[in-house]
Amino acid sequence: MSTPADDPLARERSHLAASRAALRAMREDVESLDIGDVTANWVNAQILERQIGERIKALADLSDTPLFFGRLDYLHAPGAERAERAGGERPRPEEAYRTLHIGRRHVHDADGDPMVIDWRAPVSQPFYRASKKDPMDIGLRRRFGYTGGELTAYEDEHLSDPAEAARASRLLQQEIERPRVGPMRDIVATIQPEQDEIVRSGLGGSVCVQGGPGTGKTAVGLHRVAYLLYAHRDRLARTGTLVIGPNRSFLHYIEQVLPALGELTVRQATVDDLVAHVEVRGTDDAAAALVKGDARMAEVVRRALYAQVTMPAEPVVVVRGARRWRVPAYEVEEMVRELLDRGIRYGAAREALPQRIAHAVLVQMERSGEAPDDRVQDAVARDSAVKAAVKAIWPAVDPAKLVLRLLTDAGFLAEHAEGVLSEDEQKTILSAKPARSVKSAKWSAADAVLIDEAKDLIDRTPSLGHVVLDEAQDLSPMQYRAVGRRCTTGSATVLGDLAQGTTPWATRSWQEALAHLGKDDAVVEELTAGFRVPADVIAYASRLLPHIAPGLTPVASVRENPGEFQVRRVAGDTDVVAACAESLTHEGSIGLIAADARVPALAEALGSAGIGHLAPGEETSRETRLTLVPASLAKGLEYDYVVLDEPQAVVDGEPDERTGLRRLYVALTRAVSGLTVTHTAPLPAQLT
Repeated sequence: MSTPADDPLARERSHLAASRAALRAMREDVESLDIGDVTANWVNAQILERQIGERIKALADLSDTPLFFGRLDYLHAPGAERAERAGGERPRPEEAYRTLHIGRRHVHDADGDPMVIDWRAPVSQPFYRASKKDPMDIGLRRRFGYTGGELTAYEDEHLSDPAEAARASRLLQQEIERPRVGPMRDIVATIQPEQDEIVRSGLGGSVCVQGGPGTGKTAVGLHRVAYLLYAHRDRLARTGTLVIGPNRSFLHYIEQVLPALGELTVRQATVDDLVAHVEVRGTDDAAAALVKGDARMAEVVRRALYAQVTMPAEPVVVVRGARRWRVPAYEVEEMVRELLDRGIRYGAAREALPQRIAHAVLVQMERSGEAPDDRVQDAVARDSAVKAAVKAIWPAVDPAKLVLRLLTDAGFLAEHAEGVLSEDEQKTILSAKPARSVKSAKWSAADAVLIDEAKDLIDRTPSLGHVVLDEAQDLSPMQYRAVGRRCTTGSATVLGDLAQGTTPWATRSWQEALAHLGKDDAVVEELTAGFRVPADVIAYASRLLPHIAPGLTPVASVRENPGEFQVRRVAGDTDVVAACAESLTHEGSIGLIAADARVPALAEALGSAGIGHLAPGEETSRETRLTLVPASLAKGLEYDYVVLDEPQAVVDGEPDERTGLRRLYVALTRAVSGLTVTHTAPLPAQLT
């Protein structure tokens, strides 16, 4: 009978148990902290309590999540060479050990010795990048297999042994193909070398990732946030991080990834959330939305705003005691023109103007023999005559009222859109039924972005340290500008697929999109290895690429399992429901994707058959695994098995054929293990 001394699996299980015990002890240490004697006041106590609470949450041991997923055996202690280069500098604690277990968070024992190394630490990097060609001083790389939270298998690669041939990892393949139930999970155990390069790229530069379906671009972006928070925690704690997704369903789907990696402070939002200055109750037709989302609208808004500034016709006269101080109109005009030429924000210039006028008065006082100080200048700036002059010359502007006037006053729009928008374009965006007030207006999502543009021209939008923008291909130029304002002094990770652009204004190239974002210098990386979509499914969907994104490299599936794929001609909804029932005999999540107009009929058919189903954003469970997905909401989601209803109806549901085919491409590529296409109408010619 084998013992832990000669049974590697038993030894690893023992280390896992000891590591879990050490993590519990770390958590208990934090829970037992007494802050009563270290906080000077109530505010400090509240801040410290919140930080302790976040630390306790980060140290949670999730029973179904492996504490470590890999192990590295270095040929030499990784800190030795660095210490020698640094003239004897003491290495980090983890660098003094040759055997390191790699996991989602750092765990140490009572003596401070590491038991699990955070996957983001420099010494963990070879787990993702070491190879036979470049072993990176690794003798052994071990991967672990789990069932639930129980360690059940391991697999070794002897990277420095020339006699052992390189081979694909069976455990890695199993982890990639593991059935999906519930929200998106992290890929920390399966990050590939090309993905790791993006994840670990520096905070100072922006990165754009072009990736087809199943290449892991969303996961790469989220893991990059986790890495940056590890490597630059203090800086990003001050400046903040933000993940932007296309809709609430998508954000709900990905919301557990970062907490599983121990990161609890990252905000998530949609673009609509960022620009929610008014209540959106209306919609635009495609033509109006296309013009409103055009980058030229930024110039129209800028002209309309600064047209509010008028040159003075009269001098400014300030009365102080028995003296009257007069600033000539031409001198005030010089101040106004100088502020306009400087290009500073409208609001900042408006605040500066009274100080400029007051300074001119002080100069006159000094020439007359008085000795005024800064308090006198501030008093003059607050003088009623100065306030009245500033109000007339540089009035306060409500950004929503400004945009409302542009969209309802034909003459006002024509004045400021001259040479920028054509007459037809101006007519396209003018409201047919002008609203009487900001509150009564039926604002559209595109209108809210215009208001955000005007608001930023008045007062600068605060910048975050890092922003992740997912499904970026669908944004309009004006939406890119809105996002760019949130990271003017920070960096961005832009994620998307040009072939999946399903809006009339979808971007044509990443260079164009990055220019609107204000990140022209971003590095564009392309991921072409597919880890999610089976080979037969992605090959079928790629038939559409020449028609929707010519020149784009098709995704090459690296999965060993070809997956299940079939196309069925059916008689009606009953057969579609039967296909769903067949899919439910498999393990994992099921998605029934259909044109939006078909969803009510299919929901009724599922109900009649007694098959329960969820809407996108609702979490699947063991009892209810089928989600009925409108094609318009399928982007970014994934299911183990997909039944796709009526491809031609998906295409016909969009305003033009190219957008319809792109929508179909998205729907075809949501499957992880199998896809069944059902149709009564003929398939689109591009597929046949």
